[in-house]
Amino acid sequence: MMTDPRRRVTEFVAERLEVGATLLRNYGRRARGGQRTLVLGGVRSGKSRHAEQLMAPYRYVVYVAGSAPPGDDDAEWAARVAAHRDRRPAHWRTVETMDIPGVLRTTTAPLLVDCLGTWLTRVLDEAGAWEQRPGWQHTVDERLQDFVDAWHGLTVPAVAVSNEVGSGVVPGTHAGRVFRDVLGAFNTAVAAGSHSVRLVVAGRVMHL
Repeated sequence: MMTDPRRRVTEFVAERLEVGATLLRNYGRRARGGQRTLVLGGVRSGKSRHAEQLMAPYRYVVYVAGSAPPGDDDAEWAARVAAHRDRRPAHWRTVETMDIPGVLRTTTAPLLVDCLGTWLTRVLDEAGAWEQRPGWQHTVDERLQDFVDAWHGLTVPAVAVSNEVGSGVVPGTHAGRVFRDVLGAFNTAVAAGSHSVRLVVAGRVMHL
Protein backbone atom coordinates (compact mmCIF):
# COMPACT_ATOMS: atom_id res chain seq x y z
CA MET A 1 0.00 0.00 0.00
CA MET A 2 1.40 3.41 -0.98
CA THR A 3 1.86 6.06 1.70
CA ASP A 4 0.45 9.52 1.18
CA PRO A 5 3.55 11.80 0.77
CA ARG A 6 1.75 14.59 2.62
CA ARG A 7 1.41 12.29 5.61
CA ARG A 8 5.12 11.46 5.50
CA VAL A 9 5.96 15.18 5.60
CA THR A 10 3.57 15.72 8.51
CA GLU A 11 5.08 12.84 10.43
CA PHE A 12 8.60 14.13 9.76
CA VAL A 13 7.79 17.61 11.08
CA ALA A 14 6.15 16.10 14.16
CA GLU A 15 9.23 13.97 14.80
CA ARG A 16 11.54 17.01 14.51
CA LEU A 17 9.42 18.99 16.97
CA GLU A 18 9.47 16.12 19.44
CA VAL A 19 13.25 15.75 19.16
CA GLY A 20 13.67 19.47 19.83
CA ALA A 21 11.32 19.31 22.82
CA THR A 22 13.21 16.33 24.27
CA LEU A 23 16.58 18.08 23.95
CA LEU A 24 15.18 21.15 25.67
CA ARG A 25 13.81 19.06 28.55
CA ASN A 26 17.20 17.44 28.98
CA TYR A 27 19.30 20.59 28.78
CA GLY A 28 17.01 23.43 29.78
CA ARG A 29 18.42 23.40 33.28
CA ARG A 30 21.04 25.89 34.39
CA ALA A 31 24.28 25.48 32.44
CA ARG A 32 27.28 24.52 34.53
CA GLY A 33 30.95 23.65 34.01
CA GLY A 34 33.29 25.61 31.78
CA GLN A 35 32.03 28.85 30.22
CA ARG A 36 30.27 27.91 26.99
CA THR A 37 29.15 30.42 24.37
CA LEU A 38 27.11 29.85 21.22
CA VAL A 39 27.53 32.43 18.44
CA LEU A 40 24.80 32.47 15.79
CA GLY A 41 24.63 34.44 12.57
CA GLY A 42 23.90 34.40 8.88
CA VAL A 43 26.34 34.15 6.01
CA ARG A 44 29.06 36.83 6.12
CA SER A 45 27.56 38.27 9.30
CA GLY A 46 30.86 38.36 11.17
CA LYS A 47 30.01 35.46 13.49
CA SER A 48 33.33 33.63 13.04
CA ARG A 49 35.36 36.79 13.56
CA HIS A 50 33.43 37.55 16.75
CA ALA A 51 34.00 34.01 18.01
CA GLU A 52 37.72 34.37 17.38
CA GLN A 53 37.75 37.64 19.29
CA LEU A 54 36.13 35.90 22.26
CA MET A 55 38.99 33.40 22.33
CA ALA A 56 41.72 36.03 21.89
CA PRO A 57 42.50 36.30 25.64
CA TYR A 58 43.62 32.66 25.74
CA ARG A 59 47.19 31.85 24.82
CA TYR A 60 46.48 28.32 23.63
CA VAL A 61 43.27 27.46 21.75
CA VAL A 62 42.13 24.32 19.96
CA TYR A 63 40.27 25.27 16.78
CA VAL A 64 37.90 22.46 15.74
CA ALA A 65 36.84 22.50 12.10
CA GLY A 66 33.89 20.27 11.22
CA SER A 67 33.66 21.18 7.55
CA ALA A 68 34.94 18.96 4.77
CA PRO A 69 38.55 19.70 3.76
CA PRO A 70 38.70 21.62 0.47
CA GLY A 71 39.23 19.55 -2.64
CA ASP A 72 41.15 20.31 -5.80
CA ASP A 73 37.89 20.88 -7.70
CA ASP A 74 36.53 23.69 -5.51
CA ALA A 75 38.84 26.69 -5.56
CA GLU A 76 36.25 28.99 -4.00
CA TRP A 77 35.81 26.78 -0.91
CA ALA A 78 39.58 26.37 -0.63
CA ALA A 79 39.96 30.16 -0.62
CA ARG A 80 37.38 30.50 2.15
CA VAL A 81 39.12 27.91 4.30
CA ALA A 82 42.51 29.53 3.67
CA ALA A 83 41.18 32.96 4.67
CA HIS A 84 39.90 31.57 7.96
CA ARG A 85 43.18 29.74 8.57
CA ASP A 86 45.33 32.80 7.85
CA ARG A 87 43.27 34.93 10.23
CA ARG A 88 43.85 32.62 13.19
CA PRO A 89 46.92 33.02 15.44
CA ALA A 90 49.75 30.73 14.43
CA HIS A 91 49.96 29.20 17.90
CA TRP A 92 46.38 27.90 17.81
CA ARG A 93 46.09 24.20 17.06
CA THR A 94 43.64 23.21 14.31
CA VAL A 95 41.81 19.89 14.44
CA GLU A 96 39.82 18.85 11.37
CA THR A 97 37.50 16.03 12.35
CA MET A 98 33.99 14.64 12.22
CA ASP A 99 34.37 13.38 15.79
CA ILE A 100 33.80 16.74 17.43
CA PRO A 101 32.16 15.17 20.51
CA GLY A 102 35.35 13.16 21.03
CA VAL A 103 37.43 16.35 20.99
CA LEU A 104 35.02 18.03 23.42
CA ARG A 105 35.39 15.14 25.85
CA THR A 106 39.19 14.98 25.78
CA THR A 107 40.38 18.57 25.41
CA THR A 108 42.08 20.29 28.31
CA ALA A 109 42.49 23.63 26.53
CA PRO A 110 39.97 26.32 25.52
CA LEU A 111 38.39 25.49 22.20
CA LEU A 112 36.50 27.04 19.31
CA VAL A 113 34.18 24.97 17.11
CA ASP A 114 33.41 26.49 13.69
CA CYS A 115 30.87 25.70 12.51
CA LEU A 116 27.98 23.48 13.54
CA GLY A 117 26.12 24.02 10.28
CA THR A 118 28.90 22.63 8.09
CA TRP A 119 29.43 19.73 10.48
CA LEU A 120 25.71 18.94 10.44
CA THR A 121 25.76 18.90 6.63
CA ARG A 122 28.35 16.13 6.75
CA VAL A 123 26.38 14.25 9.43
CA LEU A 124 23.23 14.38 7.30
CA ASP A 125 25.21 13.25 4.27
CA GLU A 126 26.74 10.28 6.09
CA ALA A 127 23.33 9.27 7.49
CA GLY A 128 21.72 9.29 4.03
CA ALA A 129 19.29 12.11 4.80
CA TRP A 130 19.29 13.50 1.27
CA GLU A 131 18.18 10.23 -0.31
CA GLN A 132 15.93 9.40 2.67
CA ARG A 133 17.81 6.25 3.63
CA PRO A 134 15.76 4.19 6.13
CA GLY A 135 16.68 5.06 9.71
CA TRP A 136 18.55 8.24 8.88
CA GLN A 137 16.56 10.29 11.40
CA HIS A 138 17.57 8.00 14.26
CA THR A 139 21.23 8.10 13.20
CA VAL A 140 21.23 11.91 13.06
CA ASP A 141 19.45 12.23 16.40
CA GLU A 142 22.07 10.01 18.05
CA ARG A 143 24.94 12.05 16.58
CA LEU A 144 23.44 15.35 17.70
CA GLN A 145 22.60 14.02 21.16
CA ASP A 146 26.21 12.88 21.48
CA PHE A 147 27.41 16.40 20.67
CA VAL A 148 25.00 18.05 23.12
CA ASP A 149 26.03 15.64 25.89
CA ALA A 150 29.71 16.41 25.27
CA TRP A 151 29.07 20.16 25.04
CA HIS A 152 27.18 20.18 28.31
CA GLY A 153 29.97 18.27 30.04
CA LEU A 154 32.77 20.66 29.09
CA THR A 155 34.89 22.02 31.91
CA VAL A 156 37.01 24.39 29.76
CA PRO A 157 36.01 27.67 28.07
CA ALA A 158 34.45 27.00 24.67
CA VAL A 159 32.79 28.85 21.82
CA ALA A 160 30.69 27.21 19.10
CA VAL A 161 29.66 28.96 15.89
CA SER A 162 26.49 28.06 14.00
CA ASN A 163 24.29 29.34 11.21
CA GLU A 164 21.03 31.06 12.10
CA VAL A 165 18.53 29.58 9.66
CA GLY A 166 15.20 30.67 11.08
CA SER A 167 14.85 34.12 9.51
CA GLY A 168 14.76 33.35 5.80
CA VAL A 169 12.10 32.05 3.46
CA VAL A 170 11.00 28.41 3.56
CA PRO A 171 13.53 26.46 1.45
CA GLY A 172 12.20 25.35 -1.90
CA THR A 173 13.63 21.83 -1.68
CA HIS A 174 13.05 18.94 0.69
CA ALA A 175 16.78 18.76 1.48
CA GLY A 176 16.80 22.45 2.36
CA ARG A 177 13.85 22.04 4.69
CA VAL A 178 15.44 19.01 6.38
CA PHE A 179 18.65 20.99 7.00
CA ARG A 180 16.75 24.02 8.34
CA ASP A 181 14.55 21.99 10.68
CA VAL A 182 17.33 19.81 12.06
CA LEU A 183 19.79 22.67 12.52
CA GLY A 184 17.12 24.79 14.20
CA ALA A 185 16.46 22.08 16.77
CA PHE A 186 20.21 21.49 17.19
CA ASN A 187 20.94 25.18 17.78
CA THR A 188 18.18 25.30 20.38
CA ALA A 189 19.65 22.35 22.27
CA VAL A 190 23.19 23.74 22.20
CA ALA A 191 21.91 27.14 23.34
CA ALA A 192 20.10 25.52 26.27
CA GLY A 193 23.42 24.06 27.43
CA SER A 194 25.33 27.33 27.05
CA HIS A 195 26.02 30.14 29.48
CA SER A 196 25.86 32.80 26.75
CA VAL A 197 24.20 33.00 23.32
CA ARG A 198 24.99 35.79 20.87
CA LEU A 199 23.47 36.69 17.52
CA VAL A 200 25.65 38.53 14.99
CA VAL A 201 23.89 40.60 12.33
CA ALA A 202 25.88 42.76 9.89
CA GLY A 203 28.83 42.72 12.25
CA ARG A 204 26.73 43.85 15.25
CA VAL A 205 26.51 41.55 18.24
CA MET A 206 23.31 41.03 20.22
CA HIS A 207 23.33 39.16 23.52
CA LEU A 208 20.33 36.84 23.77
